[in-house]
Amino acid sequence: MLRNSLLALPCYRNTMRLCSHVIYASSKLLDRERKYSVAEKEMVALDADIAIAPLTITSDREKVLDFTKPFMSLGISLMIKKPVDNDPHVFSFMEPLSTDIWLCTVFAFIGVSVVLFLVSRFSSDEWQVDREANLENDFTIGNSLWFSLGAFMQQGCDVLPKSISGRIVTSVWWFFTLIIISSYTANLAAFLTTMRMSGTIRSAEDLVKQTDIKYGPYKGGSTYMFFNQTTVSLYQRMWSFMTSQPDVFAENNDDGIERVRNSKSKYVFLIESTLNEYYSSREPCNTMRAGANLDSKGYGIATPMGSDIRDRLTLSILQLREDGVLDELKKKWWVEKSQCPLDTSTKIADASLTLSKVAGIFYILVAGLALSVFSVILEFLYKTKVDSQKQNVSFGSEARSKFRLSISGHSEDDTHEQRTPLRSTNTAMSVTQSPLEEETTVFTKTQTLV
Repeated sequence: MLRNSLLALPCYRNTMRLCSHVIYASSKLLDRERKYSVAEKEMVALDADIAIAPLTITSDREKVLDFTKPFMSLGISLMIKKPVDNDPHVFSFMEPLSTDIWLCTVFAFIGVSVVLFLVSRFSSDEWQVDREANLENDFTIGNSLWFSLGAFMQQGCDVLPKSISGRIVTSVWWFFTLIIISSYTANLAAFLTTMRMSGTIRSAEDLVKQTDIKYGPYKGGSTYMFFNQTTVSLYQRMWSFMTSQPDVFAENNDDGIERVRNSKSKYVFLIESTLNEYYSSREPCNTMRAGANLDSKGYGIATPMGSDIRDRLTLSILQLREDGVLDELKKKWWVEKSQCPLDTSTKIADASLTLSKVAGIFYILVAGLALSVFSVILEFLYKTKVDSQKQNVSFGSEARSKFRLSISGHSEDDTHEQRTPLRSTNTAMSVTQSPLEEETTVFTKTQTLV
């Protein structure tokens, strides 16, 4: 349609030529000396009727040229080098806490268990008399470790300290585990559900907060003039940083893009968003746009001042936009003709929780179950060997008897006695007791209770 509008113009000349890439129109603050691109010079001199290019509509250009309505909206954006995606390993769930914290936690767990064992041994409140009139203490070294582990896993334990010293140890350990578990949970949620980008630049604010990564626009372009003439404090600070290091300005767009690709994430190119998206979809597919646009503007077709061609072009552009032709063209050249896979050019982050990020906890679960099965097999074989020697029977016979007992709850050669595969199975002794003896026993127990 735009071509048809041009053909319908009475002054249309079927002549097109490319202009060399020269600095875009800009105003110098000192002497206000004007500089123009080749296209602008030709139109000012009435040597050209139309300039079709990624020509940003600015106030300086409007002083010497007429522009149509924008045919494409854009803004200043940040072009950064695409961070290398590090595949998460199976124990990624441990990364929210550093290795030093994990080691200190392990040592704290062992230390608390040992201290709890010692204070329980020296405290009279932890000692008690069992049914056989023997002194016993619930906090053995094994029970102390189990108690500390249960408290750390927020599960508790059947054994609790009775002494004041033991309760002090327990209180500080509970407080310690509360802080560690809360900190780990908060960091784990953020770590596993967001992509940890190797770069830290997400916006213009991030650029201002640091000095290690350099940034700059194409020298002499509309982006350059935007920062030169801005009154926004944030952008003024960015301009001060750029002018203090003149080497950050690129000679042209190609130079700035190459700097981003070869700077090892130490340079950010300030470029118009349309060019940013286009070049980021071209090989080698190692650049991307970061954050939102810094401003809003548009590309327009330039004509000489007072030219009647502008109105016809404006109507054609509006008609193309209403018909969706401009959107289709952008989709064709930016998306369909993209040289980069869609997942690497447009996908910024994968916020889903994948199996590869938490596979380690499943491995730990499987390893724990396997260790449990292995230990019960060893225990079963050991008890079977001991019981077979005590009862003077073959190992195979005793193993079969214990296996049947484990599966069905009773063995075929022992129907009257209760046997377990984990305790010695001695020959049952039939004990008979007369009713008088039973009454005497009950009477004695009653007296003892009273």
